[in-house]
Amino acid sequence: MNILIADDHAIVRKGLVQLLREEFPNAQVTEVTNGAEVYEQAREKKWDVILLDISMPGRNGVEILKQLQADGIKVPVLMLSMHSEDQYAVRVLKAGASGFLNKETATDELVKAVHRILSGRKYITPSVAEKLAEDVGGTLGKPLHEQLSDREMQVLQLIGKGRTVSEIADEIALSVNTISTYRSRILEKLHLSNSAELTRYAIENNLV
Repeated sequence: MNILIADDHAIVRKGLVQLLREEFPNAQVTEVTNGAEVYEQAREKKWDVILLDISMPGRNGVEILKQLQADGIKVPVLMLSMHSEDQYAVRVLKAGASGFLNKETATDELVKAVHRILSGRKYITPSVAEKLAEDVGGTLGKPLHEQLSDREMQVLQLIGKGRTVSEIADEIALSVNTISTYRSRILEKLHLSNSAELTRYAIENNLV
């Protein structure tokens, strides 16, 4: 069995590898640190499951997931994040992920999630199932940030962490003008006026 782990934090990868090798002692586990490496590995080799962190340097996990789907690369992907289910679970499942796991619960849930995905099913917690059901009902009553694209959400979270437009551009490898455009779209969609209000919104809605 081949398992690919993508996370830019060595200590996180080490913990995941340990959990997986205890349960799957014969598995071949490979580690990568960014989206470009994930894409390269996914094209070159067949994987039974990929554990993919959402927040990585350059292209984030959601973008890589969508690229794999667009290129017809069929591989089960378990998305990992420090963010809560409320922020990303429905988003990544719609994008084609086989499951979503918060890193804080990984110790208890990782093995269960991987077993379920390997059996050809999706790993969905009861709370995520409820959110998916709510999502079918339309947008009424949903927070405004759920209208944001994946990239807009990423930019909002970075603004919420206090990053400047230039710092965000460097971090996710886009131009300052592009980030400024995203910022303007976010302000419009959230009905806000400036970065200070974006930061407050991100904090109040537990996005950072």
